[in-house]
Amino acid sequence: MSFKELYQSKKMDADQALNLIRSGDRVVVGHACAEPSYLLDVLTEKAEQYENVEIVHMVAMGKAGYCAPGMEKHFRHNSLFVGGSTRKAVAEGRGDFTPCFFSEIPKLFKNGSLPVDAALIQTAPPDENGNLSLGISVDYTLQAAKSAKTVIVQVNPQMPVTFGGTIHISDVTAVVEHDAPLLTLEPPVIGDVELAIGANCAGLIRDTLQLGIGAIPDAVLRFLGDKKDLGIHSEMFSDGVVELAEAGVITNRLKKTNPGKYVASFLMGTRKLYDFVDGNPDVAMLPVDYVNNPVEVMKEDNIVSVNSCVQIDLMGQAASESVGLTQISGVGGQVDFVRGAAMAANGRSILAFPSTAAKGKISKIVPLLDEGAAVTTSRNDIDYAVTEYGIAKLKGRTLRQRALALIEIAHPDFRDGLRKVFEERFPGRRS
Repeated sequence: MSFKELYQSKKMDADQALNLIRSGDRVVVGHACAEPSYLLDVLTEKAEQYENVEIVHMVAMGKAGYCAPGMEKHFRHNSLFVGGSTRKAVAEGRGDFTPCFFSEIPKLFKNGSLPVDAALIQTAPPDENGNLSLGISVDYTLQAAKSAKTVIVQVNPQMPVTFGGTIHISDVTAVVEHDAPLLTLEPPVIGDVELAIGANCAGLIRDTLQLGIGAIPDAVLRFLGDKKDLGIHSEMFSDGVVELAEAGVITNRLKKTNPGKYVASFLMGTRKLYDFVDGNPDVAMLPVDYVNNPVEVMKEDNIVSVNSCVQIDLMGQAASESVGLTQISGVGGQVDFVRGAAMAANGRSILAFPSTAAKGKISKIVPLLDEGAAVTTSRNDIDYAVTEYGIAKLKGRTLRQRALALIEIAHPDFRDGLRKVFEERFPGRRS
């Protein structure tokens, strides 16, 4: 049977395909902007058919109707990174959160820690050999498809074809064709604070970059126009990278691994980004257990990772995923890259964040983390902390020295209070 005949034999409508899911199944969903929204919408509409179906994924960018109140009997969300549409369900006990490093998620599927009954993913149409490109999210999605007993694919001609992550039609259980625009993420609003942080970070940038998502990473990119031959090895990137690529600033020429290639595991952005990567042989979309593996990251000399946090205390330990006991996101790849950069020759890691929250009412630099807050990046790992007020180098510094450095980059309104704590904690040591 040719692959075209095989493909046709597996085509069915969404209702038929989702009948393959059984009550009690664990269903892993493709990640972020590549989530198969149509399949999830139909699954939610069929809720009465299911009991206790566990839905596992990281960032949900769609409606997440399975998290709505009243769905508890039918679906239970197990989040590996809490997002806007799933946060309330987790906070109210209608969903769960599983702590994990992004780089280790494929291993959880492979070794049976999280066995996969079914995978719902979205791909581009098959190529001439019957391979389906995973497009903008290879990350854990590839391993979910490999590990699942049942693989249901939403085939979408609007999914970019990228290189590095594919599954073959012979490994698919059911094909549901659905032509629809991909989920997008519009560029964030960048204010004066983010611009000041970006300018401070830019001076620390060397050859290769890992960037998180949001206004601060995008602000950093705005200050890199005078750099030359920068490279990208990052769990993800967005539209700001495209602008620097078009300007000739990012060439990936000096990278030690995958020279000439933009290396990423997933993408979130606008159609401009998706068109940039579509069929682009210079973009390598690879599994997250490779991209985020600290042992692979360390091979990139001069790599600089830029991430953020919710709070940092005077000892230098950072909470990036929770506010007290409330889980608001997840560790993602932050620690993967902090540790990889630490092992790299001349590597650096940066935690960049505004000095305040709640419109200036709350300091993000605090004497102690909020009670119950998870320590995401330990005081032993953190390298640089950056706010709009400056740069604090923490690695190799004593507790006293790092406390003083952090106070200097705190918002002026909170420095006196932090100094008072410092004097109580380090009596007789004021400098």
